Amino acid sequence: MESVTMDELDRCVVHALAIDARAPFGRIAEVLGVSDQTVARRYRRLRTTGVLRVVGSMDHTRLGYTAWAIRMRCAPDAAGPISDALARRSDTYWVHLLSGGTEITCGTMARTAEERGALLLQRLPRTGRVSSVTAHSQLHLFVGGRVGWPGIATALSAEQAERLRPGPLPAPEDGPVVLDDGDRALLAALSLDGRTGHAELAAVTGWSESTVRRRMDRLVAGGVLFYDLDIPTEALGFHVEARLWMSVRPAELASVGRALAGHLEVTFAAATTGPTNLMAGVVCRDDQALYRYLTERIGPLEGVERLETAPVIRTVKRAGTVLKP
Repeated sequence: MESVTMDELDRCVVHALAIDARAPFGRIAEVLGVSDQTVARRYRRLRTTGVLRVVGSMDHTRLGYTAWAIRMRCAPDAAGPISDALARRSDTYWVHLLSGGTEITCGTMARTAEERGALLLQRLPRTGRVSSVTAHSQLHLFVGGRVGWPGIATALSAEQAERLRPGPLPAPEDGPVVLDDGDRALLAALSLDGRTGHAELAAVTGWSESTVRRRMDRLVAGGVLFYDLDIPTEALGFHVEARLWMSVRPAELASVGRALAGHLEVTFAAATTGPTNLMAGVVCRDDQALYRYLTERIGPLEGVERLETAPVIRTVKRAGTVLKP
């Protein structure tokens, strides 16, 4: 990624796309009070420099999958090669190197007990350089994924944001969601560029443009397809990132999760199984801001009995894309 400074208009464009990732540039321009060409130019600059990518993502839980966060501790000289190997896998979606290079965490999906067992016993790197592995099943998502990150959407006024909200979607179909080959081709194309045009998507799927539009609407309404913005948090001024694992009293787990959902610093938060029951990702301006967040925002929350923090020293894979070192 090139070093790019985002100004207020850039942030407004990002906020607009967080509300409606496929909004026409003309509609965004009208709300922002600038020309279509200005919005298009700003978007192309952010995209070509690697600062911003619109991603069509799948909520695999709607297809019967369970999200897992894998945590591995290993020797310092093994962490880099293992994290790179995990990032190259098609079944991982994010990979982070933590804690001075002695820990890795990654996200993956499994649909059956057999797939889960294969993941933990067969597909993870088998080496004596790994000292421990824990797996945390995601039970409930408070922040991240289709829920979104509130910290990315702070530039527009409430009136501007309301004008950009997309219209109502068709009612979701009854019964389980079943994908066919056309759906999979459609989702694969959107995972590369969530703003791919209907004509290009029609060529990829073999459908008509009207069928593409209708099927995209149904996948969104059914909760399978959502749009995410892949943007390095450094571009928004957050230079420190960390993963938190919390032990929360069960009676307060939901209220603590809801509190985290209101914190702009929290990019991800989920109730999980495992030795701890709440996992979160946070970003802050600097180390002092992280200290204040932990002591002034997390510390007072009722029910948090224990907190473990690990700084992210390198993001190896994000939103399904392997990043260059």
